[in-house]
Amino acid sequence: MQTLTLTIINLALAVVFYKILRKNDSLSFFQGGKWWLTWLAVGIITLMDELTSIYYAPSEAFRFIQLKAIFYIAITSVLIRYLANRMVEISNILESNGIKGGGVYSFSYLVFGEKISFVAVSSIIVAYVLTATISTVSAVENGTSFLAMSGVAKMVLMVAVIWLMAVLNISGIRENAKFTFYIFIFATFALLNLLVGAAFHVDGNFTANLSKGFTEFTGDYIGKSLTHSYTAFIIGIGSCILAYSGIESVLQTASLVKDWKVVKKAYTFLAVTVGIVTPLIALFALSTMSSAEIEKHETDLIPTLAGIVNGHTFAVIVSILASVTLIMAVNTAMVASAELMEKVCERYNYLPLLKLNKRHSLYRIHILNAIFYTVILFVTAGKQAQLAEMYAVGLVASFCINTAGLIKYRYTEGSKKIDYRTSRVGSVILLIILVSALVYIMIHRPYGTAMWATITIGFVIGGIKIAKTRSPQILRQRSTRTPLDVVFAIAECELNEVHLNFKRLKEGSVDLNKDDVFYVTFYKPLLDEPVQLGTNHFLIAIPSRASLNDMIRGTLEIIQYELGNEKIIHVHFGWPLSSWWDRLAIGTMVFNLLRLPKQYPSFRFHIDY
Repeated sequence: MQTLTLTIINLALAVVFYKILRKNDSLSFFQGGKWWLTWLAVGIITLMDELTSIYYAPSEAFRFIQLKAIFYIAITSVLIRYLANRMVEISNILESNGIKGGGVYSFSYLVFGEKISFVAVSSIIVAYVLTATISTVSAVENGTSFLAMSGVAKMVLMVAVIWLMAVLNISGIRENAKFTFYIFIFATFALLNLLVGAAFHVDGNFTANLSKGFTEFTGDYIGKSLTHSYTAFIIGIGSCILAYSGIESVLQTASLVKDWKVVKKAYTFLAVTVGIVTPLIALFALSTMSSAEIEKHETDLIPTLAGIVNGHTFAVIVSILASVTLIMAVNTAMVASAELMEKVCERYNYLPLLKLNKRHSLYRIHILNAIFYTVILFVTAGKQAQLAEMYAVGLVASFCINTAGLIKYRYTEGSKKIDYRTSRVGSVILLIILVSALVYIMIHRPYGTAMWATITIGFVIGGIKIAKTRSPQILRQRSTRTPLDVVFAIAECELNEVHLNFKRLKEGSVDLNKDDVFYVTFYKPLLDEPVQLGTNHFLIAIPSRASLNDMIRGTLEIIQYELGNEKIIHVHFGWPLSSWWDRLAIGTMVFNLLRLPKQYPSFRFHIDY
């Protein structure tokens, strides 16, 4: 029966992949003078990054919460898919603001400004560094699981893997979507055969372990107080979050796709693939073997499972797959961290690190990455457990920054400019869970907390120092129009009655034919200066320490002071057309607007549609 089932599944997979490979545009297509990746290509690149966690996350989760990790890994999968919906919305927001790529860094820069964006950079860098190092360790441990190698030999091999990836990137050789797809085919066949073999290997030991895990899991909630249950839930999530590391990669590579809808499809693909496969593999890995075997095979758990259910030869195949996919994760981390640093250096015009070699590679960044990875490898002595403890801090910190930024954006900007919207209440609940998990992880993973804090402090101090002289905001603030320009324009108008419109970006049109109508648009200098629509349209940058309300009040104050009662001035604001939830979300701004007529009685206020 097992042989027949495997035959049918393998034939079906062969037909599916054959049809996909026959299509020329299944992974990329050319449009508008540029090559774009499809949702399948982006999804597979992220899947191969995320899938590497199955080789170390189940054993790490077991180390902290034992067999109930079986159920918490499944619950964490649901939570991560919930988070993925927020990442789709963030992609839509970035696109609506003219930003492509950059992930959590670009979003935190947009919402929170420069200082918090450096915290985001440090969190991502920590995640990339530890992705590379833990993947290196796991690749060597899994690949040599059937070989007798000393600890020194393994360490030499780990360092060799890191510098091999650095040399490949310095040489201009990168992974591409097609090569990744071939690895994905190999992985799909191997992992599905592993799952089927494990399903047919279910026995009394499996049932006993599953029952024990379920008893431990339900014991966290039945007859317990709300505080105890919530604490147990957070410990469970915090112990299993590594199983889904890499989920942010789709958002990070949004510059490679045509629009945010591709990002949405890629996250849907991940939900129905790795979102299901990871909990299943964890289920079979932790239930098939005894607790003693799990602890013994902490670094090669999945190849050991493969050997139990499908024999030694299949175990070797899975071991090879583990090494290949994990080494690819090292390369992905190195490429992604280089692209992130390139984006930061370009924003602040820091040219030394942007120097290219003859093969157009950012060789200086790649060398620094390899040195950093090697140092971390030696500091942790190549121990998977220590690396895993350190990894979770930066990962969850970046999740928290993303979710907090989304809540702040929706509160201040509403949702009129975006098409994909998620529940604000759901985002708040998600943030509470993520922050709670971060606090738990920081307390119980002191090595990771120390590393994250050290790098964050270094990035913030260095970033602020560089930003003082190189920030793009400096030039934009210098070139921006000011409220005085509005005063002069109104004063020069020969008509006695004028109309002053406070206009949001991309909202409504501008009447260029009327001399008595003036438009003022406030914008964040964090972004490129928007297009001026006419001589009567004034674009004014908001200083970093000022709010939109401060700018509106300041403009009205100076007009009132300079012009007094010389002219009849009508002040216009747009009528909010979003949902009631959006109006409540931006309620502070609306409340401030409603106070203006009493504060400035010399003006005539209008809210127009």
